[in-house]
Amino acid sequence: RAALMARRPEVLCGAAIVLGCAFLVALKVTCSRAKDVTMPAKLPVSFFSTRSPVVDLFRGQLEYAEQLRQDSEIVLYFFYAPWCGQSIAAREEIEHVASRLSDQVLFVAINCWWNQGKCRKQKHFFYFPVIHLYHRSFGPIEYKGPMSAVYIEKFVRRVMTPLLYISSRSKLLDFLSNYEPGVVGYFEFNASPQPPGYLTFFTSALHALKKDYLGTIRFGVITDKRVAQEISLEHSGSVYLHRHANTSLIYPKDIMNYTAENICKWALENREMLIRWLRPHGGKSLLLNNELKKGPALLIFIPYNPLAEIHPLLDEITKVALEYHKCNRSQAAEPDLQHLGDTDSPAFDSSVTDAHLKLPEPFSITKYPCCNTVVLPQWHSISRTHNVCELCVNQTLGVKPNKVHVPHCNFLEIEAALDSFYLQEHTFFQVISNTIECSNFLSFYSPFSYYTACCRTVNRHFLSFISSEKTIFQTPKVAFSSHGKKDNTQFSIPHIEDRNCFIPDLNISNMNITGLSCRTNKTLNLYLLDSNLFWIYAERLGASRSTHLKEFAAIVDMKEEVHYVLDQNQSLVGSTLENFIKNFSVLYSPLKRHLVDDPSAPFQEQHVLTEVTTHTFHETVFSSEKNVVLLYYAQWCGFCASLNHIFIQLARLLPPDNFTVARIDVTRNDLPWEFMTDRLPTILFFPHQRKEQSVKFPEDFSVNLPNLLKFILHHSSLSASEPCTKECQHKESVLQQGHISHLEREIQKLRSEIRALHQAHDQLEAQLSEARRDEQRLQQQKHTLEKQHKTLQLHSEQLQATYDQKNQELLEMAEKLQELADASENLLKENALLRILVASREGKVQSRDEIKESLHSEQILSEDNDISPSTATLEEKRIDNIDTTETEHSSGNRTE
Repeated sequence: RAALMARRPEVLCGAAIVLGCAFLVALKVTCSRAKDVTMPAKLPVSFFSTRSPVVDLFRGQLEYAEQLRQDSEIVLYFFYAPWCGQSIAAREEIEHVASRLSDQVLFVAINCWWNQGKCRKQKHFFYFPVIHLYHRSFGPIEYKGPMSAVYIEKFVRRVMTPLLYISSRSKLLDFLSNYEPGVVGYFEFNASPQPPGYLTFFTSALHALKKDYLGTIRFGVITDKRVAQEISLEHSGSVYLHRHANTSLIYPKDIMNYTAENICKWALENREMLIRWLRPHGGKSLLLNNELKKGPALLIFIPYNPLAEIHPLLDEITKVALEYHKCNRSQAAEPDLQHLGDTDSPAFDSSVTDAHLKLPEPFSITKYPCCNTVVLPQWHSISRTHNVCELCVNQTLGVKPNKVHVPHCNFLEIEAALDSFYLQEHTFFQVISNTIECSNFLSFYSPFSYYTACCRTVNRHFLSFISSEKTIFQTPKVAFSSHGKKDNTQFSIPHIEDRNCFIPDLNISNMNITGLSCRTNKTLNLYLLDSNLFWIYAERLGASRSTHLKEFAAIVDMKEEVHYVLDQNQSLVGSTLENFIKNFSVLYSPLKRHLVDDPSAPFQEQHVLTEVTTHTFHETVFSSEKNVVLLYYAQWCGFCASLNHIFIQLARLLPPDNFTVARIDVTRNDLPWEFMTDRLPTILFFPHQRKEQSVKFPEDFSVNLPNLLKFILHHSSLSASEPCTKECQHKESVLQQGHISHLEREIQKLRSEIRALHQAHDQLEAQLSEARRDEQRLQQQKHTLEKQHKTLQLHSEQLQATYDQKNQELLEMAEKLQELADASENLLKENALLRILVASREGKVQSRDEIKESLHSEQILSEDNDISPSTATLEEKRIDNIDTTETEHSSGNRTE
């Protein structure tokens, strides 16, 4: 074939074309198979059950969802991904809400993950699920709260009715008494079905929900003019923002355009947040960090049901928050809300209204003076006392003005008072005095004000009165002087932080909390958390995990790096919270700092090293009558772990009756700030008689057993500040003898261990020599096996060569046999042909004989009939020609 294709080039080109086409087809098939490795996505299935009131568009039909929205007033879109665990968890909550509100709200679930759906192509969400609400054409209003049925239903109801209708004074009182900011609009519906500005106000309420998913601002509408006059609303379309601690505001139409966006922005910027809800979403967030950085925070955990009509515990907390932030009781623009609850009927007497609308007189500043606590420096370096003075600004001396409208303490006045006070501070120094001495001195800026300073001495260990539940001022004698002349008076009002110290019958329990946020430097920000959702945060702050009533309160101060926990044995009520806040607000707070403990580290005395926790720190270190060696470590500290065997040896060497070797994990336990460290590992030694004089192991020394023993013995043998008596010397000698005997016993133990180690060494040497002999024997066996392996390998090569030779001979023999078989086959074929020729020849000879016989018989007959001889001769020639022709034909066939 190759020769034929070489002689015919067109055949070769055709074959090349055919091979190229076959190669392309094979390549295409291979590529198509490679693409088919990725399995196409399965068709989506219904996410909600067919009996669910939720319309499930599981193929992402966003255009159909828009058609459904056109026919409904309130629509909720639930965008989900079928594989998302949070979407699966929220499915049941959505179904529960839909079962309750399906007659008023259309619930539509849209699969926004299927790649062929319109939702996936048009929406680009970064998380699932996503909830959007629409109120007619307004929206979307995204819900970002907890995926709980009660919270979702509450938000949906707020979107359904963004305005609360206020029909009477009692409802107005309830609306304004709520802790959340309230915006009230007054509209007269007598003139037209929709008075001017009403739709704008309605839309502003929806804008507020869109910008603040927590719904902290409540919107209400008043249609009765007499009810509107209670909050000084005279004209239809007026908008009123109610605030408790500050002056309430009326929307300035003459300054800002009356639009929904402006009303919402005005309300959000001027709202008053006395208490806030915190709802962490569970992912990475700076929500808590940003709030705690603002200052000390009171976190209150309560079980909360948004759909409940009454919340008694929340009402008590709200009352405490309002009193705490009520710094100025004479608010010029605030009516007295208490009278609004006198009647429930919208119809009332105008004379009564006029009486109610009369604003209360402002309180005298002498009743709530501007005060500041000043601690004077020590009069001597060795003194353990301080002079604490209460500096107040009074405005009742001399000619009294008609009315004072200063709602808060003026910072400039306090600064001026401090300047005047420090110029005369030498007159207030006292060495030791049990009386409170007060002095008045005039202000340099106003003839109607003067300053009052009440001072007394306070011991450095002022906090000791807390444990004994007594104040250090049992029977103070208050003496008052004007310009240095002491006199008796009762007009000195001390600061809130020390009021229980200066007034005999006033302690923390009956201290007034009203306006406390403005009269202390420890102002608290109040926050609420739902314990049903965020109890894990309470547990991290120190709440008990076994409690059934999930109520908890804690104060967190990030700046001071402390937090305090309200005793869970006390019920969380208003009075308990008030005492908790007042105890934190005083200058010398009696609250005990809460330290996080490691529950996984039990205190076991059987261990060589004593594991110390936050709760056992004081008992192990300070209350113990032993010398304490304490190691600070952490689980992540690799070098700390390498010191464990050193401290175990140290604990075995030191007598357990006099020494305690302990360690504490600083990552799982909080320590008092004076014992904190910024380096690990840290070793502290607390001597028996001088626990407050702890000594730190030098950082430039290597941590080993000899250095630790020298360090401990050096600092434990230092003489005390008092001279040692004979008894002390005897105890010291006995102690030293005990040390010596203990060390001798340890030396004997070490010697016995050394002997045992020598014996083990000898045994190990014998085992090693035997192992060496075994190794030599194995080496010899190895060499022998290698020789045998080489011999076998050579024999194997010879056998392989013989095999190859025989195989070649067999192949040649097979070829010869094949040739013989072919020759035999040819012979058989020729034999068959010869047989055929012989048979053919025999048939021809027989036919010729028959012809001859017939001719012979004819000759005889011709002779009888006198036939001429010439005719016979011609017949014989004809027969001879026929025979000659047949013979030549047979010879030709044989040649072929």
